[in-house]
Formats: sequence, C-alpha cells, structure tokens
Amino acid sequence: MKYVIKFEKTGVICYTSHLDILKVFKRSFKRADIRLDYSKGFNPHPKMGFAQPLSLGYSGYCEYLEFETIDESKSPEEIISLMRAIMPEGLNLISIKKVPELKKTLASITVAADYSITVPVETDLSGSELGEKYMNQPEIRAFKRQKKKKEPVLVNIKPKIRRIDFRTSDDCIRIDCCLDAGSESNLSPELVIDSFIECFGFTVDKADIHVSRTNIQFKE
Repeated sequence: MKYVIKFEKTGVICYTSHLDILKVFKRSFKRADIRLDYSKGFNPHPKMGFAQPLSLGYSGYCEYLEFETIDESKSPEEIISLMRAIMPEGLNLISIKKVPELKKTLASITVAADYSITVPVETDLSGSELGEKYMNQPEIRAFKRQKKKKEPVLVNIKPKIRRIDFRTSDDCIRIDCCLDAGSESNLSPELVIDSFIECFGFTVDKADIHVSRTNIQFKE
C-alpha cells in the first residue's frame, strides 16, 4: 500500500537536517508498528521519501512524505492517528491519503514551490517599486555552488522565478515568490535573497531572515 502524508515543519525542529527528519519518520513508523516495505538488493532501505528536501532553518507548511507499507490491516486514519501520538513537537501531520501504485515519485513530478521570505530591513520604497527595480534587471545574477566545481559560478536566475511580489512594513520587507523546484529545474530561495540584497545594497544578517515554504506544485 502506498500513502502520502502532508505535514508541517515548524519551530526549533526546522534546524534538524533533511536526513535526520527522514530518520525521525522511520523510527516513528517502527514505534507505531507500521511495517514499511523495503527495496530489494544488497542494501535494502525503506520505500519512503520527501517530495522536495527542505533547507536547514526553513519552515514548511505544505510538506509531503510518501511511503509504502506491507501491512493492509491499518486504515489511513489509524496510521496518522498512531503517528501523531509519537511525532516530536514541530512536526504536525495534517492529512494522509492512499494513492495508487505509480511508477513516478512525488520528487520526480515536482515542478515549483512557493516561498514566503521576511527580510528585517527598513526602506522608503514601496513593494511595487521594489518589484519593478528587481525584475526589470536584464539579468538577475547570483553565485551558485556547482556539484563538480569548487568555486561558485555566477548564474542568471531570472528565468527560474515564476512569480515574485514584494510588500513593505515599518521594519521589514516581505517577499512572496514561486520558484522552479524539482529535478528538471531548481532555484533556491537563498539565491533570490542574495540577489535581492545585492540589488538594493541592504545590510542585513542572513541569520535574521525567515523563510517558509508554503506550497509545492506538481505536474498534472
């Protein structure tokens, strides 16, 4: 049986790595006596995975975990009830859905993600003025680390920004954006933040910038 759990990741657990969160779920399934299906071969591993890894320190309000079980005795409602009782604070299980056996994983059909970014700086510019200056650049460049290269490479991220909106308040700027995500094309919010700060010359400690993922979009 194959299922997808939708969950939130908030609070201090946001500073737990992607791999450690995967271990938390694996151990929770074991404690709840939910028997996962395993891959075949020399090094079997449970058939479970996230739609899209969430960067360390980010909050997530629309995260997805898919998994397969070999136990048909428990209903989806029983599974999520058992899991909710033992999950650590900050991992809130929203819903569960049984899905048909599909060859493609959620990770393979992820195409975009929505983010909310809060930058604690003051500005006299309006949201529309910020957006106009930022998006009217011929290219929006940021340094990106390549897997096979030691030095960061300057890349144009503008084609990977699907939508971006800016709002201002007395002490911060709110950026709501939709970015390419997935195996075919992917843009990290970190590059948007870097290019935004560079464009306007803001001075801000990146540790004070809050990022939340609010939605993940899939192919039809």
